[in-house]
Amino acid sequence: MNGDLLIDQLGNGHANEHTESYTHDFDIVIVGAGVSAITAAYQVQHCLPHVTYTILEGRHELGGTWSLFKASFEFEVNIQQYPGIRSDSDLHTYGFSFNPWDKPNPIATGESITKYMRSTTRKFGIDKNISFKHKVTAADWRSDEQRWRLEVDNEGRRKVYWAKFVIMGTGYYDYEKPLKADIPGLECFQGIRVHPQFWPEDLDYKGKKMVIIGSGATAVTILPAVVENGVGSVTQLQRSPGYIFNMPQQKPGDPLPYYQRVLPRWMVLKWLRFQFVLGPYILYLLCRTFPNFMRWFIRSQAKKALPKGFPMDPSLQPNYNPWDQRLCFVPDNDFFSAFHTGRARIVTDTIKAVTEDGIELNSGEKLEADIIVTATGLNLQVCGGIPITLDGKPVHLPDCYAWRATMVSGVPNLALIIGYINASWTLGADSSSRLIVRLYKYLEDNKYSNATPHISEEEKKDPVQMLNLKSTYVKAGNSKVPHAGKTGPWKPRENYFFDSWSANRARLEDGLEFGKVAT
Repeated sequence: MNGDLLIDQLGNGHANEHTESYTHDFDIVIVGAGVSAITAAYQVQHCLPHVTYTILEGRHELGGTWSLFKASFEFEVNIQQYPGIRSDSDLHTYGFSFNPWDKPNPIATGESITKYMRSTTRKFGIDKNISFKHKVTAADWRSDEQRWRLEVDNEGRRKVYWAKFVIMGTGYYDYEKPLKADIPGLECFQGIRVHPQFWPEDLDYKGKKMVIIGSGATAVTILPAVVENGVGSVTQLQRSPGYIFNMPQQKPGDPLPYYQRVLPRWMVLKWLRFQFVLGPYILYLLCRTFPNFMRWFIRSQAKKALPKGFPMDPSLQPNYNPWDQRLCFVPDNDFFSAFHTGRARIVTDTIKAVTEDGIELNSGEKLEADIIVTATGLNLQVCGGIPITLDGKPVHLPDCYAWRATMVSGVPNLALIIGYINASWTLGADSSSRLIVRLYKYLEDNKYSNATPHISEEEKKDPVQMLNLKSTYVKAGNSKVPHAGKTGPWKPRENYFFDSWSANRARLEDGLEFGKVAT
């Protein structure tokens, strides 16, 4: 059923024939229709069944990241998922706690993730509350109304949505503008230039020479996929290498572990989720506590999977400790296996200049190329780039501080869904969503109209970054996100177990100020 028609039938909307604008009233508006929004929507309808809510999605379908990387009406050329696109987190934790991932493979393709998300929204009736092609263009908190006023563009039609509470489930990067790579002479290249975020639907790379610039998860995903699909040769050109770690996948026909054969399926899925929450966190702690040992261990595992005599230095010798940047997980060593074909290699060097037919390196070597792929990272963005104002006065989010990594100082009744850098994004969405519905119920029970995070000058001292990684795109984007503090509810999230407890048990009064409706 069409979202607008549903609203009209429920009596929540009315149209002004003269201005062609539509006004809708909801208790909660969720912006975005990716994993964050779906998680929040489930918690809202499960814990607050009396509350009215809607999801506003600017694109034509749900899926967020996994919808973007495919054919789209938003650009002049058709785009599709880049080769091999998959999660870089396991689906037992990236999946939803209320609808566990039940496939054997923990690392899943983009297509299967999109199908999983669609089936989840249908199963719980969340799909009936989504309005597609509804792009929020502005959000203004009105003190006199004690509500948010959202300006929405629905394919040229102007709509206004009012909400007591707004949840931004917009992800963390710009869908329209990728991170601009500073590559000298790139415009001189006469071959095909591609950014993975906008992979052309008709790109034919079979038999061609490809150079992939980058060392992150995207580059590590594309390389084995193009080798498998017939690229002539592919070179991964990296300024500095990253850590790459194998995650075995269960293959069709493999016998199930004994406990999976005897325990009920629901119990198995809960245990798998717990395993995959605990395991990566222990790995993270080991990397932080014993960096030299873990550096050796990760490299030794990679060496076993690579061809004999493969030069480990400098191509697989990062100049930083494990988890200073995000660790890349690969399924069944597929990245390392690609080098056994003889059609893939890694070059660690810096670019002198891009020429008409390739790339000149500062070492003097030249890489010939028909296709250059700039897998140099994403452009971080908070709240989908939507201007936030309080009674018409702009809010500069980088000047704000994040309360429990979920709300921002000085801004009432607005939540941001921010995930983890050392675990699955959805774990952060899960703890934030439970915290939000608990807070909303607290407001109702105490007849408050708003909750506004307030940080003292003392707590502002020595701010820290919300996203504590040294990756290039994170360092470039940290100036766009709120700060975190070093104490109390202002600390950045690092530990799902603590955050999960905090969502259910922590004092809501710490760091929040409440306002009552005038009587």
